[in-house]
Amino acid sequence: MAAPVLTQAATIMCPHGGRAVPISQNPVMSIMGSPVLVITDVFPIVGCVFNISGAAAPCLNVQWTAPAMSLMVNNIPALLATSIGLCVGGSGAVPAIVTPGQVQVNAS
Repeated sequence: MAAPVLTQAATIMCPHGGRAVPISQNPVMSIMGSPVLVITDVFPIVGCVFNISGAAAPCLNVQWTAPAMSLMVNNIPALLATSIGLCVGGSGAVPAIVTPGQVQVNAS
C-alpha cells in the first residue's frame, strides 16, 4: 500500500517530546524543495526529557526499518510515513511519532 514519502520537512519525535533532526545525505531528489529521506540518513534527537529515577536517559537517535520497496535514491531505499522508526537511547527502543511533511508524493 502506498504511503507519503518522508522528506526533511517531516516532523519526527520521540514519545518524550524530543525531536529528530534529519541529516539528509541525499542531494539528488527533493519534493517541494525538501530532500527525500533515505534509510541511511542520520536522525539525532534533541530535547528528549526521558529520565530514570531522576537521571537523564534521553533518546539519542532514530533507527529505521521497513523502507520503501519501489522508491530508491542513489540505490538507497527512501523512507515512508509507514516506515518504522525506533528512538533508541536510555529508554531502549520506542516507536517514533512521524508526520510526513508532505502528502503529494506516495510510494510503496
